[in-house]
Amino acid sequence: MGRLPYLGKDREHQSSMVPPASLLLMSVLGSIGMAAGSVLLLGPEDRISLTRGVWLSLLGLIFFVSLFDLLNHVALSTSVGHMFRKKYELTLAEVLDISNKTVSAVQALLSCVTGTVVCVWSCTRNFLRSSHFMSEAYAWFGAAYFFYDIWSMYRVHSSHDRNYHGCRLARLKDYLTKQPVIVLHHLFIGSFGFLVIVYLRGGLGDCVFGFVYLMELSTPFVSFRGILSRLKMKSSQLYVINGLVMLVTFFFCRVVMFPYVFYLYSRLVGLSYWEALWSVPVGCKVGVSVLLLPQCYWFSLMLYGAIRVFTRRRRSASIAKHARLS
Repeated sequence: MGRLPYLGKDREHQSSMVPPASLLLMSVLGSIGMAAGSVLLLGPEDRISLTRGVWLSLLGLIFFVSLFDLLNHVALSTSVGHMFRKKYELTLAEVLDISNKTVSAVQALLSCVTGTVVCVWSCTRNFLRSSHFMSEAYAWFGAAYFFYDIWSMYRVHSSHDRNYHGCRLARLKDYLTKQPVIVLHHLFIGSFGFLVIVYLRGGLGDCVFGFVYLMELSTPFVSFRGILSRLKMKSSQLYVINGLVMLVTFFFCRVVMFPYVFYLYSRLVGLSYWEALWSVPVGCKVGVSVLLLPQCYWFSLMLYGAIRVFTRRRRSASIAKHARLS
């Protein structure tokens, strides 16, 4: 059985430059273990110091980059990975994209664990003032993901055949031109969103930020949808079921989440919904808008895609039925 046509010598050399799997695995497990160990002795309402926070961000960057490289190493440099690529006829860009989406799903699960702990602790005590150290701790650790992901998506983009032989500046310009929304979204979350949670919250507790972390609940299904697409399984029943779950979770966790939080706030302060909404600081409204508008845009794209899938499946079923009758 010959090598896959897509993996030329240059790219094979590129994959061989990745550190050994054992070192990458130690890096993944060591970074997440040290991050957990550095905060587990803290009390629930302790704050994260600047030194500890910088350490968590460094560990976060090591964790996400190492996990991405480990997945690529398994796919590109092992017999199991070779059989997997051969079975699904994956190009290099598709392998990197699957690794990117897998890391994204892992980050989302970590975020949801954080959000669950924070909400259970803070929302049951004082909606506006109670805090839990995991909110700040994961803000430091998770901020690294958004900067890693910009680099990772660029790796995926530049690995396409049409971009592989171009100069680096041209590839970067093409990447930024085609992915402006997601790049700006990541920069905003990784910088301003981080500063709000850690420094600019104005004494606000963690219940609201726990809900923000839970926005990531839909991400594993978004990632799995992309992976199934790369595996040429868009016509499978699994793709349809995952798509429906993705739409539901994305709608409730990304589109409805902020209006629901404002509803809880309105009940707490005894104002009508719109009065409560206009009573919050302008900066808060601007920040929420910047977060919410891209979610509405992406949800509209998902909804349009789902309608196309169901329309196409219904048309195919109708054609098959007429063929049987004739």
